[in-house]
Amino acid sequence: MNDPRSFWVTGASNGLGLALVQQLLEQGHRVAASSKAGGEMEALAQRHGRNLLRLPWQLHEEDQAAKAAEQICHAWRSLDGLIVNAATSDYLADDLPPGEVFEAIVNTNQLAAEHCLAKAQPLLARGHGAQVMAIFNRYSASQLFAPTQVTAGWNHVPQWVREQRQALKEAGIDLTTVAPQSPKTAVTPVLALPDAWTPETAAEVLLSRLALREPELVLEVIDIPSLWPLPR
Repeated sequence: MNDPRSFWVTGASNGLGLALVQQLLEQGHRVAASSKAGGEMEALAQRHGRNLLRLPWQLHEEDQAAKAAEQICHAWRSLDGLIVNAATSDYLADDLPPGEVFEAIVNTNQLAAEHCLAKAQPLLARGHGAQVMAIFNRYSASQLFAPTQVTAGWNHVPQWVREQRQALKEAGIDLTTVAPQSPKTAVTPVLALPDAWTPETAAEVLLSRLALREPELVLEVIDIPSLWPLPR
């Protein structure tokens, strides 16, 4: 990716999301980051100035996703890439009981993915070589409802994202889904083994594959909280 492009990265408070923002900025791109306030993001804002656009992070709430898209529209008028970190814990309530954490990760990330895709699509339609990358982990890719039944968009968020591919394609937008391998919906003939990814190494590989515009990528992670920290 030699030409500067504009990206919106969600779930960018820490871990993989933050690493994606850091590396895109270092490559010279403009980045709109939906993240909570933090020292790392403040440092990036000072270092990269107008190339970093700070956005609302509560994207599971439709009005906040709409505000984020409005800020991008005001600043840039268009968007070349949307990276949906659909495994973040950003949207979890602080007082959430431990037994409800994983279900809440799935539900809130589904809402955020739906809102962001809807709000970003008009911006992406005006972008150059527009594309979406949606990233999941074992938690956010769980099939919560009727897990013994066939995987479908109503019970599995990665499958819901895949079902948007045709509509996005008709709008000139490519989609890459990044998720753990599922025995129900195998997307590659080779079994991917979990690897000791760090936020930095995973971000580097994912960004290097953007230009290939592959429909599916498999990401198996040994230490999930290192890429997607859970609330303490």
